[in-house]
Amino acid sequence: METKNSSRRYFIKNASLLTMGTSSLLAFPLGKPTEELPTQDGINIIGPKEGYSPQIGTLVSMMNWMRMVILTPVRNMNISDLDYLVDENANSIGAMLMHLAATERFYQIHTFQGKKWGDWPKEDSKKWNVASGLGDKARKQIKGNDIDYYLDNLKEVRENTLKEFANRDDKWLLKVDNAFPWGPTNNYCKWFHVCEHESNHNGQFKFIKSRIPS
Repeated sequence: METKNSSRRYFIKNASLLTMGTSSLLAFPLGKPTEELPTQDGINIIGPKEGYSPQIGTLVSMMNWMRMVILTPVRNMNISDLDYLVDENANSIGAMLMHLAATERFYQIHTFQGKKWGDWPKEDSKKWNVASGLGDKARKQIKGNDIDYYLDNLKEVRENTLKEFANRDDKWLLKVDNAFPWGPTNNYCKWFHVCEHESNHNGQFKFIKSRIPS
């Protein structure tokens, strides 16, 4: 049977642990981003945006923020940096930037044009297949380009995404595709994946950048 004294000892022990935990949080606060992010009006406001339905605008604000983050560490890279391979099986930052554009282009074709998974029009296959697959072909073919080449491709694809989003509503965004390979998946999830995909490669960019010889 629990006594009054044992309950008091339990309370004091847990209060001490809580105090230690709080002190740790105060001693090691959440830090600022490792990269200084450029200032853009309203970039840190996640939510509806003018010109889009409420949910689509919120998605756009997340995609804009993630795009800013992934480009911050690479904007001033030269061609040698963009082509750098950590090892013979690695992908370069340049190739992965094109891969991000290719991924977004596929989701445009899939969700805006209603094409099935992997059903690329001929002109898109020619431009994006190598970047989509990465690997050995990308190591051989996607190199020798300056940063503007990659930024222009990303910008061109994104502008098309935003144009198409402006012509759609939240009902379209929430529409469920029961035949998608992942299982029942709505357009919101598909496009959130485009944003999350950039987050994934952002970590790779930073790792590769830290390994480039000075």
